[in-house]
Amino acid sequence: MTALLEGRSAIVTGAGRGIGRAIAEALVAEGAKVIVADNGASIAGDGGDPEVARDTVKALNDKIGGKNTLAFSESVASPGVARQLVDLAIKNFGGIDIVVNNAAILRDAFVFRADPRDWDAVIRTNLSSAFYLINAASAVMREQGKSGRGGKEGYDWGRIVNIVSSAGLYGNLGQAAYASAKAGLFGLTRVTAMDLQRANITVNAVAPFAKTRVTDIIQPANEAQKTYKERALKIGAHHVAALVTSLASPAAKAITGQLFGVRGREVFLFSQPRPVATLVVDQPATLAQDLTAKFGGQFTDMTTDLEAFNTEPLV
Repeated sequence: MTALLEGRSAIVTGAGRGIGRAIAEALVAEGAKVIVADNGASIAGDGGDPEVARDTVKALNDKIGGKNTLAFSESVASPGVARQLVDLAIKNFGGIDIVVNNAAILRDAFVFRADPRDWDAVIRTNLSSAFYLINAASAVMREQGKSGRGGKEGYDWGRIVNIVSSAGLYGNLGQAAYASAKAGLFGLTRVTAMDLQRANITVNAVAPFAKTRVTDIIQPANEAQKTYKERALKIGAHHVAALVTSLASPAAKAITGQLFGVRGREVFLFSQPRPVATLVVDQPATLAQDLTAKFGGQFTDMTTDLEAFNTEPLV
């Protein structure tokens, strides 16, 4: 422990297992007080088990020999519950400084077979819940800046990290809802970073590659996907936690609006969509042909995220 985050409080959603738990553990190890928010649902979002969050809190408190973590076992996929979660941090820890939106569910299906109710559930859990929590927490963070939390030099503890996915950047077969939610979460990251820049609150997105319940349930359809799964299962979630913790640290106060990936000991900085070429339209009737002639060599290919990152990781 180096106490990098001493005095700060954090909320980590989906923190009862996998990447979320690793992040919560890393933040606590650096001195932060953490609310472990996890309703214990299945990877599809079904059911719920409050013991998941409680067991994680007990394990973390036993490990550090204190009471720096609290359990929250309600789903944050509603504005009112998100507000309750932020209020819990204020009541018990005196404020809220770090938010990590990690909670996600999967309900995969090809678009022509998907149930719209599954779409709604994934968007609500993976995207809307992140907005609800950011909405509630960022208002408090801004007020903390005015009230002197963090010292006389000005509040610069505010950190928001959204856990996205390469599926939302590249796409993947059968993941319309999941990829759309994660792509939307990056859009939310950019706008939130802009909205909170003057308040010295940083907002970044991280696309993780690690052993999780998501990789566990991959059913390989071909040899390439089988190899991808085997490689993914080698990667510990602690690598993701290390990046998130570094983004929450004082040294990262100038890093905002960025999109990172982390795969073992590799950290990627992703480019962000910007125009790469321009076509001036002369004849609308031939626009399709002109698009192909002018842009064809620069079209983005149809590589899935599983194919793009199917190389041996550095672990």
